[in-house]
Amino acid sequence: MIPVNTPLLGGNEKKYLNECIDTGWISSEGPFVTRFENEFANYIGRNYGVAVANGSAALDIAIQALDLQVGDEVIMPTFTIISPAASIVRVGAIPVLVDSECDTWNMDVTQIEAKITQRTKAILVVHIYGLPVEMDAVLLIAKKYNLKIIEDAAELHGQTYKGKKCGTFGDISIFSFYPNKHITTGEGGMVLVDDKKLSERCKSLRNLCFMPHRRFVHEEIGWNYRMTNLQAALGVAQLEQIDKFVNRKREIGSLYNELLKNVKELEFPLASTDSAENIYWVYGLIVKESCPLSALEICAELGKTQIGTRPFFYPMHLQPVFRNKGWYLNETYPVAERMAEKGFYLPSGLGITDEEIKIVAKTLKEIIK
Repeated sequence: MIPVNTPLLGGNEKKYLNECIDTGWISSEGPFVTRFENEFANYIGRNYGVAVANGSAALDIAIQALDLQVGDEVIMPTFTIISPAASIVRVGAIPVLVDSECDTWNMDVTQIEAKITQRTKAILVVHIYGLPVEMDAVLLIAKKYNLKIIEDAAELHGQTYKGKKCGTFGDISIFSFYPNKHITTGEGGMVLVDDKKLSERCKSLRNLCFMPHRRFVHEEIGWNYRMTNLQAALGVAQLEQIDKFVNRKREIGSLYNELLKNVKELEFPLASTDSAENIYWVYGLIVKESCPLSALEICAELGKTQIGTRPFFYPMHLQPVFRNKGWYLNETYPVAERMAEKGFYLPSGLGITDEEIKIVAKTLKEIIK
């Protein structure tokens, strides 16, 4: 079996986990939590980090912390995982959608301004699969219309946009540490901000909004979204290896590019833009019309040979949960729709070997032939 993702846990993970066990600090009260928050915030280049249970929790907290109200609108890409839209909907706000760019697979920022109304309060940016969103344009629009930027950098640990780390552009930014991310804590996430007052609000929201001087008294409803000391210990050990992990991801992408370059039936991820070199969070492919098989058929055939795959994200405007509300029924986003229908990604976790990559590429070529 070649799984779609295998994490690498060959650093100080066992050492730090044993330290948690030996000291008894296994809950969210342990010292690794603060250490991970500080070290990750410093690595990205933000003043404050707030460690939470997962990336979706980070989005919930980020949106609640910005005090979005019922009926407020947030512009976001239709092509993404459902988590950003779900967090917007939970506060009673409305996701307003834009299509994607066909080459970078990121949100088409040229469509944002036309979607702005008097109710628009924020732009939620999601960096997709390996390349960053065109942030200069987003920043200009946000400034022009006095909008907040929520930056979902869950997939781009270590990536930069014009030399500046992704995760530094939002008024509030979030990361995920799920096992398929560049660094993992098993489950886990982080909210990053520069404003101290905002960071304190995020900390309160993750901890049930206990009153500072009177525990078990609450003026606001929060969540139990705390990260454990065990998770944070993993995060500290993983962060020590982040540069190695980023380099390895690019090696994986480059090897796939070389091995598959003559397969005319496939579209490949863009290797670079003027703003960044692809970090290949996942190695995605799009099936051309000339291919005799669909993306789902290719994935099924690869599965028969014990090679794991995943389909691309399914657009928000086609999600049954939203269409059942009567939303987006007359909206179409052709680029996102094509990617969802024809896109899939290959095994590309940090633990994959070059030999396994060669097996995957060889098998894929045989299936298409």
